[in-house]
Formats: sequence, structure tokens, C-alpha cells
Amino acid sequence: MENENIIRLSVFLGLLCLFSLLEYLIPRRVMPGSKPKRMAANLSLVVIDSIAVKIILPMTAGLFAVWVAEQDRALLGFHTPVILAIILLDVIIYWQHRIFHVVPMLWRLHQVHHSDNAIDTSTALRFHPIEIVLSMLVKFAAILLFGIPVMAVVIFEIILNGAALFNHSNIRLPFDHILRLFIVTPDMHRVHHSVIKGETNSNYGFNVPWWDRIFGSYVAQPEQGHENMKIGLNQYEGGETSLLKLLLMPLKLK
Repeated sequence: MENENIIRLSVFLGLLCLFSLLEYLIPRRVMPGSKPKRMAANLSLVVIDSIAVKIILPMTAGLFAVWVAEQDRALLGFHTPVILAIILLDVIIYWQHRIFHVVPMLWRLHQVHHSDNAIDTSTALRFHPIEIVLSMLVKFAAILLFGIPVMAVVIFEIILNGAALFNHSNIRLPFDHILRLFIVTPDMHRVHHSVIKGETNSNYGFNVPWWDRIFGSYVAQPEQGHENMKIGLNQYEGGETSLLKLLLMPLKLK
């Protein structure tokens, strides 16, 4: 646990640089607007998110898992094996994501993520701090209920962060139709960022594509094709790069 933050930060920064480089070398789409402004806003949000979590929550999910194990506080009376726990956390995050699209108050928070009109790896960082705190509380609840071990929490957090950076990236991959049988590819997740409501409400998974297929939320391709599809939200057609406006967005009545 002493090296958890160093390991997670190192993997995060390494993958962010890698996918940003690949976006330059093998881009999938032509990106509208100013990328530096978008990246500045998105990177600023992830810094604020990290500060908010440290201020509001008494410990990280990993430390909470340690506490639950040491105090034997698992509500169901058992501790879930590591592999099963990782799968369980993944399906929980799938449903959390889906619920944030359905409940109006939660969608007000989540629309900050969808208001980006040019999806790339920095979009994976674009979340309102309140949504990040709520997401952490969901993980806390899962850890407490199922006795999720600390190793599963750390591995899952690293995989989730890496997968989000990957599947939001604007890179062209060969054999996408094969890869998406096992992982959520950028082409698969890009459909989720379409302005068309039926496509926005699809492909909720971050790590594996199976939950979308099992629970009926899978859409293979965007109606207008990847090169021509419109990204973002109609009410924020030009995208939003003002950090203050992003933080206040959930208060708007749109």
C-alpha cells in the first residue's frame, strides 16, 4: 500500500503520454476546435477531482479495503476472491455508469463528461468532482458489502484508469471487430459519445464489452459513421473549455 499512489500515477502518466503520441501518429478522426484548450480544461478537472476526493473522503478505496479486512467488517460475512472481485467491481461500474444516464440529477453531473465535442484520451479525465466522489462511495459500498480485497481494488483501479484512457483515445486500430470481442475499443466507446440519444445510451462498459452485450446496451457502429458522427451534446455544440463553466454546468437548467 505504500507504493499504491506511485504505481497508479506512473501507469497513468505513462499511458496518457503513449495514447497522446498514438493520437498524433495514427489519428482516427479530424479533431475540431483547439486541442490545447480542451486538454487544459480536462487536465485541470482531474487535478480538482483528486483534491476533492482527498478533502471529502477519509481514505482511498485501497486503504478502506485494508480497514474492512483488518476489522472483519464485510457485511455479507465473507471476502471475495481477487479475480471474482475484479469482475464484480467491473459490472458494478457498468451499472453505475448506466444509472448516471437515467437519473436526471446524476445526468446533470455526468453531462460534463459528454459535453466534450472532440473525444480523445484527455476526455477520460473530464468528470465533475462530485461524480468522482459519488463513484468512490459506490466502490466503498461494494468493498464493505462483498469484502473486496485490497489487491483487487488496486488492480481494478489501475485497469479502469488505463482502459478509460485507451478507449477514449482518437487512434485508428486494425482488427477492431476482433479486439472488441475482448476489450472496449476506442471505436466501440466513441459510439457512446454520439449526440444521437440512442447511441449515447449505449456501450457503457469501460474494460470489457460483455456487460453491454449481456444487458442489451450494445451498439456496434454509429449511424453516421466514425468520421462523420457528431460528438458531444447538442446544447454544447461548440464544446466547453472553460473550467468554471464545467464546474457550474450541473446547475444549469438545460
